[in-house]
Amino acid sequence: MSVRNGEILEQILALPPSDRAELADNILASLEPSDPNLLKLWAAEAEDRVAAFKRGEMEAILAEVVFAQSALADD
Repeated sequence: MSVRNGEILEQILALPPSDRAELADNILASLEPSDPNLLKLWAAEAEDRVAAFKRGEMEAILAEVVFAQSALADD
């Protein structure tokens, strides 16, 4: 990593998590432009899942559990 990239990374890591997430989304979007219709479908799916969670129709799973299960599947 270049010195300049290291400096940029330090600045990014100093941002609040929500700003870092927004920046990450923008960077990823610049690498692989997506179909706008597909993005709308994913946004609707995410909203539906949040609503189902709030209604008690869906349980949350801790990230640690998901990552542990993923690591086991990779082995």
